[in-house]
Amino acid sequence: MPAATAPLALVTAVVIALAGSGQARADQDLPVAAAPAPTSQAAGAAVDFIDDARALLRVGACGAGELPAFVPATVVDPHCRAVGRIRARFAGRWLAPARAFFAGVVPSSVPRRVVYPFAGGDLTTALVVFPDADEITTLSLEPAGDPRTLPVVRGAVLTRALEVVRTELDLLYGVKFSYTKHLVGAMRAGHLPTQLIFGLVALDLAGLEPVAVRYFEVADDGSLRYLDAAAVAAIGTPSSAQRRSRNRAFGNVEITFRTPGQDRVRVYRHLIANLDDAHLARTPGVLRHLQAKGDVAAMTKAASYLLDYEGFSTIRTYLLDHAAWMVSDATGVPPRFLAGRALGHATWGRYASAHMNASRRVVREWSALFRQQPAREMPIRFGYPDGSKASHLVVMSRR
Repeated sequence: MPAATAPLALVTAVVIALAGSGQARADQDLPVAAAPAPTSQAAGAAVDFIDDARALLRVGACGAGELPAFVPATVVDPHCRAVGRIRARFAGRWLAPARAFFAGVVPSSVPRRVVYPFAGGDLTTALVVFPDADEITTLSLEPAGDPRTLPVVRGAVLTRALEVVRTELDLLYGVKFSYTKHLVGAMRAGHLPTQLIFGLVALDLAGLEPVAVRYFEVADDGSLRYLDAAAVAAIGTPSSAQRRSRNRAFGNVEITFRTPGQDRVRVYRHLIANLDDAHLARTPGVLRHLQAKGDVAAMTKAASYLLDYEGFSTIRTYLLDHAAWMVSDATGVPPRFLAGRALGHATWGRYASAHMNASRRVVREWSALFRQQPAREMPIRFGYPDGSKASHLVVMSRR
């Protein structure tokens, strides 16, 4: 679908949000600026939010570029000094050794389409495990978020919004996974599009640059319908519509990206999706979209052992049918589901118990598998540790 760029408009007028209801007060309790006027474009063309994304890359993700004139350096500079420390610590302690480790683990023959269910805000790990992927799709409960909000956020609201981004980023990069209960607040009701910012941080850490940013809906047949100017206008402006509804409407994002100076353009998509059986049955387009990709490489981690649950059989079966190679912690596909299939597991590190509530059956399965496998060193944390804080890794692949 053709794209039309909507440049980021500078905002000068400041307004005080009116609290007309309890929900409005919760969503609009602090001063914001008037929303920029939409840019006219051809009807039906997908709106490209690349200018908004570049501003968020500089302000929220602390990437390179000029600071937008409407954002005070006195707010952004302290934020970026803190984010710089988080990024530097993460790069030294995990990123460098993880890249070296996975370079020796992931076969060059794996599919270049990657599917990452239960991803939270984590594009970073997918780019480490699969640095040459043509297409990466993450799925989680969290929305990508409204990309238009930066020009209308001011004062204490901006300071607090950046603090939320920083706190969640520190958790992801410090613990090596995010807690859904934290991400829900940060991403569903965020003043800034935290999920989008996390994606921009991940690209920047990998030395990649965004080319275009478009939002879409998933049709029941699995096809993607990109938001055009009319669809964006119907969502409402950042200063008039409530945050949760806006962020939900901007739930699915597509970022095309490349290595600077190169022509090859690759694709990252994030889909907001509840992956339990009941919700996938009500939104059949999600599964059909995934199935249309054919064989994929896959990953998951810190997924609360949901792939062991009866109510997540649809996404589990999808992975068994379509993942030619999959990496996970012990929240991946449990061993019993591989019976009768041309699939096998290989393990790294140690796993003897769960660090959180999990069924006794699945803990016994995983611990038995690890005892049966040859000892392989696991030099990095990948998702959850086991109950003794030991790091571990599981690869599921076709025989």
